[in-house]
Amino acid sequence: MTTHLHSDLDSLLRKLSSDDVFRARLLGDPVAALGSLGIALPPGQIPSQRCLAGKDAIAIDRMAFMSKLDSAAGAIPFFLGASA
Repeated sequence: MTTHLHSDLDSLLRKLSSDDVFRARLLGDPVAALGSLGIALPPGQIPSQRCLAGKDAIAIDRMAFMSKLDSAAGAIPFFLGASA
């Protein structure tokens, strides 16, 4: 699985919560739509049947997700290469 930077995820969620053209493009050609944001995803990882949550729901989830990601980021160094 490819990991993406905080800003990549925020950009993706922001577009999904506000941009009807991007949402349609993501449903029709996910590889190209994600690629336009600098996110590479192999075609084999994309489900054949796709649907998206509503823009309002994504906007609410975006704020909650980014807040959790921000607050957890400070703890990351404590999990790297740690052995008890």
